Amino acid sequence: MDESHEGGCLCGDTRYRVDGEPFNVCFCHCESCRRASGGAFVPWASVARKNFQFLGTEPIKYDSSQGVMRTFCARCGTAMTYEQIAEDSIDIAVTTLDEPGSLTPTSHIWMSDKLPWIQISDGLPQYQEWRSTASSDTDE
Repeated sequence: MDESHEGGCLCGDTRYRVDGEPFNVCFCHCESCRRASGGAFVPWASVARKNFQFLGTEPIKYDSSQGVMRTFCARCGTAMTYEQIAEDSIDIAVTTLDEPGSLTPTSHIWMSDKLPWIQISDGLPQYQEWRSTASSDTDE
């Protein structure tokens, strides 16, 4: 079955489409994602770069750190994607999907940057930095 998702920014100028099933759906607590989004943490979903396309107005591209490109709507500023240039995938902010409830995060990453007033009790695996099959930490 071919799966597809569409999403976009607050004002509707910048839209995107994803063909294929998203993977690595997670909550990111890193400082960079917090600052880029204005939120305490960000739910992301990875998709194959070849299956992702922007529709409508092209977003602003911003090199947020070495080898990382983020995109934002040029009109309303909505943070939309995170892309490690060396990877074959791109991460979309789950809450920019037209149906964000269709994806459920399965872990928390960058717990080392988690704000001290955030309490997590959802039982999902927690990783101090990137997701790893070798280590999962529980942190409250």
